[in-house]
Amino acid sequence: MIIVTAKIIYASQTDRDRAVELSIPIQQATRDQESGCHAYCFAADPCDPIAIQVYELWEDSDSLVAHFEHENYHSMVELSSQVGFLESINRAYL
Repeated sequence: MIIVTAKIIYASQTDRDRAVELSIPIQQATRDQESGCHAYCFAADPCDPIAIQVYELWEDSDSLVAHFEHENYHSMVELSSQVGFLESINRAYL
């Protein structure tokens, strides 16, 4: 299993909340369409009004690599950059 965590910072709470709302269909598509995806959650941080906390759980490195090549991943990156995205801090754990 591979765990991916991230903290994504937005310019404002409005931008953060909009990113969460717009990402729901992409999150669902990732869960439904991508083999090896056990969890994929981008959620508003309850203690930081401009941050999203990310939690992903992947079966193995092959499924994670496939995710980075999938349309869902590219859609999420595009959405994040269009909605006031300022910074992303990412980690992966085996």
